[in-house]
Amino acid sequence: MNLFRTKSIDELIAASEEPTHKLRKTLGPWSLTALGIGAVIGSGIFTLTGTAAAGKTIAIKSILNATVIDLVLSGSAAHSQLGRPGAGPAITVSFLLVAIACLFAGLCYAELASMIPVAGSAYTYAYAILGEIVAWIIGWDLILEYAVSNMSVAVGFSAYLQDLGENLIGYRLPQQWAFPPFPASGGPAGWFNVPALAITMLVTWILVRGVRESARTNTTMVAIKIAAILLFCFGAAGAIKTSNWHPFAPHGFSGVLTGASIVFFTYIGFDSVSTAAEECKRPQRDLPIGIIATLIVCTILYGAVSLVLTGIVNYQTLNTDSPVADALRVLGYNRLRLVVTAGALMGMLSSLLVYQYGQARIWFAMSRDRLLPRMFSAVHRRFQTPYISTWIAGFVVGIPAGIWDIDTFAELSNIGTLFAFVLVSLGVIVLRAKQPDRPRSFRVPFVPLFPIISIVCCVVLMMGLPLLTWLRFFVWLAIGLAIYIPFGRKRSTLAG
Repeated sequence: MNLFRTKSIDELIAASEEPTHKLRKTLGPWSLTALGIGAVIGSGIFTLTGTAAAGKTIAIKSILNATVIDLVLSGSAAHSQLGRPGAGPAITVSFLLVAIACLFAGLCYAELASMIPVAGSAYTYAYAILGEIVAWIIGWDLILEYAVSNMSVAVGFSAYLQDLGENLIGYRLPQQWAFPPFPASGGPAGWFNVPALAITMLVTWILVRGVRESARTNTTMVAIKIAAILLFCFGAAGAIKTSNWHPFAPHGFSGVLTGASIVFFTYIGFDSVSTAAEECKRPQRDLPIGIIATLIVCTILYGAVSLVLTGIVNYQTLNTDSPVADALRVLGYNRLRLVVTAGALMGMLSSLLVYQYGQARIWFAMSRDRLLPRMFSAVHRRFQTPYISTWIAGFVVGIPAGIWDIDTFAELSNIGTLFAFVLVSLGVIVLRAKQPDRPRSFRVPFVPLFPIISIVCCVVLMMGLPLLTWLRFFVWLAIGLAIYIPFGRKRSTLAG
């Protein structure tokens, strides 16, 4: 059986129009941009900015905890004391580097999304261009990417919710119900992180109710989030001490690159925009607008927050689950802390909503191609949403988020995202060669140069991730292949 068999673009579009699997088209450019901002601005600003700036304080004790960059620089990590260097105040540069890398990848996404306006994002593009086995690999990868991203955000939400409760009424949940039993970072342990599960299930219920309702909810939360970010930037600017910016890059370019690899997963919001292609009114025009506008707005906001945050406190104190709220607590800015914490919670809610939305659409698309059980592509008669996929995705995210902490998830999501970007960029080059005359409402300029730059940027960022993350990633892909080879390829719609 041909593992590299492809499904034509026309077949994919026709399948999306079948009445039993058809999704409601309600999204325009503003809704798509809000979806992107909702995913991108959230956990990165409110949970990972501090980690990326401060770095890891533990030394490398084995080769598995080292990055490829560490190995190149030190020769061996078996007895190295390098640790994971933080970017320091240069985390602003890290965000800029990530934005540049994402811009090239985003252009590639925009071209393919406008040509193939079907749910599934990189999975669907791979099925049409690179073959079924590659589509399965990237689909399996995307399931991991979206799931662990949302687990990370849910854990961060729980931390900020505790801070808000203490600030408002002087109350925090008992430790056993507010912390995971397996805290990888050495923090407090509990029985189960109940807030992380509860908020995931609330978002799941909203998504099942309908895309239009979910988009309106997300737009409202995004507006609140942006207002909170601006209040933080202007309200805390007066407390900036320029001495906190010296040294600006304490660990040089290695620290900047490591910081970029840590925060990279926060930018996958534009990937979430592409998952909404099938529910977009005019995808050929609106998808490129949503993807590019998301990157521009979010880069400006990230840069502003990281400059202010590293200016008001020493970057070495920021390695916490809620760095912004903790920094304001140190300054005694409790009123501003209250506003920012509320905005952070709204921001994380919108991130949860968009990531869960994207994850369910990946499962839906793979099920429609019969690579996953058919129940995942079932559409609710009233709400016209893939409700079974959405509910199961909620439990898949909510339960692990209650058991492990934020550090367990972030880097595992990064490598999956970067891998998806590499394949999408490669897909643009291949499709230009295979179907040069096919109409393209949006075209990546300077092909193959721009897609190649995207691939190189992503590979370099992947080198900044620990070898243990690479090992976990390959294990996940091996599990996926063990499912596909005996089962998926025989059940596929292309198997006859």
